[in-house]
Amino acid sequence: MIVEIVILAMIAAFLGMRLYSVLGRRAEHEEESIPTRFDPTTNPPPVTQRSLQPAAPQHVPPMPGVLPAVEQGVRAIAAADRRFDITSFLEGAKGAYAMVLEAFWAGDRETLRELCDDDVYASFDTAIAQREAAGELLDNRLVRIEEAVIDSAALDGRMARVSVRFVADIAAVTRDREGNVIAGSLVDAIETRDVWTFMRDVKANDPNWLLDETDEG
Repeated sequence: MIVEIVILAMIAAFLGMRLYSVLGRRAEHEEESIPTRFDPTTNPPPVTQRSLQPAAPQHVPPMPGVLPAVEQGVRAIAAADRRFDITSFLEGAKGAYAMVLEAFWAGDRETLRELCDDDVYASFDTAIAQREAAGELLDNRLVRIEEAVIDSAALDGRMARVSVRFVADIAAVTRDREGNVIAGSLVDAIETRDVWTFMRDVKANDPNWLLDETDEG
């Protein structure tokens, strides 16, 4: 009897060791981390005081056709007139430059009256009258506009003024009453530099700019 009890105890001990061995290994496996799609090494870094600081402002590229020194004036005009676009303005300025020159050369006072303010128109009108009195005709050609850059810009109350520096090639010829060439040549173009100032009331419904001043550049 005693022998049987000892044998049963040994069998129970053996089974207990086997069960512990199996359960122990299973527990060890259950404690291992389960792989997932989210790798801890790819988690975002912890939030710090530095990461809470606002990002530095991005660099704003220079405006095309605008010198850095006058950019503030351009932005003031654009803020007062939401329709103001620097690229469109420069294209319009080049168109106005060509139209005014051609009208002046042809003695077209009507067109000049539409494009210029009173003082500039008066100067053109006087020059045309002197040319007519001398019997001279201008046979000029605008070959190309090499450059058009905003030289200055300012907003004074409601009035915006923008000066544009033009570099252009012009073939200039002066003829007498009979059409004979008395000065210049259509073969050789001359580089000219002008600074023209355009003005506009930013609160007006009329979107057109007027030529307010002309200077040699």
